Amino acid sequence: MTSLPTGSIVALVTPFHEDGTVNTEKLKELVEFHISSGTDGILVLGTTGESSTMTEEEDDLAAGAVIEAAAGRIPVIVGAGSNNTATQLDKARKYEKMGADGLLLISPYYNKANTEGLVRHFQTVADEVSIPIILYNIPGRTGMSIPVDVVARLSTHPMIQGIKEASGNLSYAMNVSRLLNEDFVMYSGNDDIIVPMMGAGASGVISVLADIAPKQTHEMVKKYQNGDTLGALQLQKDLLDVIHALFIEVNPIPVKEAMNLMGMEVGGYRLPLYPMEEGHKETLKQSLQEAGLL
Repeated sequence: MTSLPTGSIVALVTPFHEDGTVNTEKLKELVEFHISSGTDGILVLGTTGESSTMTEEEDDLAAGAVIEAAAGRIPVIVGAGSNNTATQLDKARKYEKMGADGLLLISPYYNKANTEGLVRHFQTVADEVSIPIILYNIPGRTGMSIPVDVVARLSTHPMIQGIKEASGNLSYAMNVSRLLNEDFVMYSGNDDIIVPMMGAGASGVISVLADIAPKQTHEMVKKYQNGDTLGALQLQKDLLDVIHALFIEVNPIPVKEAMNLMGMEVGGYRLPLYPMEEGHKETLKQSLQEAGLL
């Protein structure tokens, strides 16, 4: 059994070739980039990875490429979530066998769930795997927040070891913080409040910002962990314009655009995502320039 990483975990994009196919060579390049940049962990097939528009075979291709490239040098967490519990279980088992160090499981979207169904949606997987699970609370995407009392019940399961809190609701995060201990951690799921979330007990961030500023995101978290809270806060404030620009349109449109502007050549998107408006693109470009990233 492995333990979850602390620090800056990048929510990795999925690069595509011009014909729209998954670019595994670029994925492997990105893994090397993050290892050399001090990133503390990699999440593949999250929201930023566009897995919702990828086939099962493509998901396996991307996850396999990242796990192979990481080769145990950096923890790899794989998004295995689904609104179909049986599908989620199949994915979780498969990614564990492939060598994933952890799993990110989202609450069911569209069909949602009642309380007991929600608990069992996660427990069903947790009972069948031997790698850590991170709950994913992102009501803006799923239409529901995981109730704190449900998080409390799930946090006692030995394989459910964390939560990615992406509601942006600090009151919710504070209530979750009362559940935190060495066996259950919290990650910020919002780049604009990394430092406030660490003040609420978060062990780090699962970050879109880290795709383009891995060293700075890692440093922000480390400064806070080392007691330099003012230094961490200053970094947070210095990067706010870039962070806001990364979410000026639906993620991951801006971050992929930013990476392409920076010469990282990660390709385009899958519909219904579409290239960003020119005005937004100019705002993004300006923020990158002002931050010294371009």
